[in-house]
Amino acid sequence: MANGVLIVEDEKKIARLLELELIHDGYTVTIADNGRDGLDQALSKEWKLIILDIMLPELNGIEVLRRLRKVDVETPVIVLTARNTTPDIVSGLDQGANDYITKPFEIEELLARMRAAVRNRFIEQTDPKASSSSLKIDNLTLNKATRDINREGKKIELTPKEYDLFLFLLENKYQVMNREQIINHVWGYDFVGDTNIVDVYIRYIRKKIDHDFDVNLIHTFRGVGYCVREEEN
Repeated sequence: MANGVLIVEDEKKIARLLELELIHDGYTVTIADNGRDGLDQALSKEWKLIILDIMLPELNGIEVLRRLRKVDVETPVIVLTARNTTPDIVSGLDQGANDYITKPFEIEELLARMRAAVRNRFIEQTDPKASSSSLKIDNLTLNKATRDINREGKKIELTPKEYDLFLFLLENKYQVMNREQIINHVWGYDFVGDTNIVDVYIRYIRKKIDHDFDVNLIHTFRGVGYCVREEEN
């Protein structure tokens, strides 16, 4: 895995602070101060991780992420937003961000989120469970090699984090997984944030996996957690 981190940030003081901290942690750092340059840099080579501001000149961060994910679904991306508002966060996550952090932030929290994102990607690449075999439940099939999900002939598009969460539940189908188990596996032990993020992602996934079909696969066990299993309505 490459050791380079791309920072796409137009605020020079923030970009410089991140650069110094990451170099101190052993990363090599490249900075882009606008969205178009950031997209070009993101597509130019393999990165260990990309830190992407949402509010950028020339091309906003959401559009950069959308275009990046068309050709690269694997590189971890953490989005930065100056506004702690749901639309910014949801837009970033919907377009495939692995995590987000709002300004102002503590550098230790950002570094922890980076470690978690990088570790989760490393596990995906090295875990024997991530083989080319397919998983199936009811009329849904998930191909680990291609990350394709199909249900009744319909291709279902999930963001990287949605995919990670659904894969975890599918690999443990018929078992009720609590929020802590899900966060530790999908977001990592270093995750700093509200456990309600699990509920938010479950809602996203249900809209794509269950809403247009007669059989619900994702089930809530109140006060306990979530489970994937067949159950006819």
